[in-house]
Amino acid sequence: MQLRNAFFGLLFTFGFGIAQGAELQDTTGLSINLKALATSADVIILAQVLDTDYLYRRGFPVEGSAYLRVLITYKSDGLPDIIEVYEVGLHEHECYFPNPSVLEEGRRYLLFLKRDEQQPERYRGLNEGCALDVLVASDNSYAIRIPVTGINLTDSLSDLATPMTFSDPNASESNETISQKTRESYLEEGWLIAREDDYVYTHGLALSEFRQLVGGQN
Repeated sequence: MQLRNAFFGLLFTFGFGIAQGAELQDTTGLSINLKALATSADVIILAQVLDTDYLYRRGFPVEGSAYLRVLITYKSDGLPDIIEVYEVGLHEHECYFPNPSVLEEGRRYLLFLKRDEQQPERYRGLNEGCALDVLVASDNSYAIRIPVTGINLTDSLSDLATPMTFSDPNASESNETISQKTRESYLEEGWLIAREDDYVYTHGLALSEFRQLVGGQN
């Protein structure tokens, strides 16, 4: 997600010519609290990316589907083990996912989705965003990565974060996956620590805490 967010400055620099027919939405500034986000979603799940099938232009996805394995269900109207999440166009809160190579495991996300009105067997992200990065902690529990990216939450989740050690290979960033400005800010605030050739996240929010934040009705 952090890498994806770093692309947006480049995407909008190129303008409509990038997509050539894909819809370009302006969702800049949209923000929401967790309870409202959970209420708006038809489905809330922890899922892991298995594969993606995207149309790319200039190296960026502009339309297509991702296929994710459902790990934990928090809210649903009945789900298969593997779901399809479809996205089209370019906008700040788009719902595309990095495709794992054969040598790496797919990233895990806490997803907030709605059924696609045109094809109910697949899902779409919400206008405010669809995914929060989730990492595996050293005790094999799941935690939302702090700071969160991908959804502009009004909840101050950073205030609830606790120091954690992660066993997840996706708990690190390189100079290529995070902007210099963000990296320096995270290092200064203690959200990242530097290792020999990368940077590692240091805080998370346990998913058990997330259950309380969204409310029992969700």
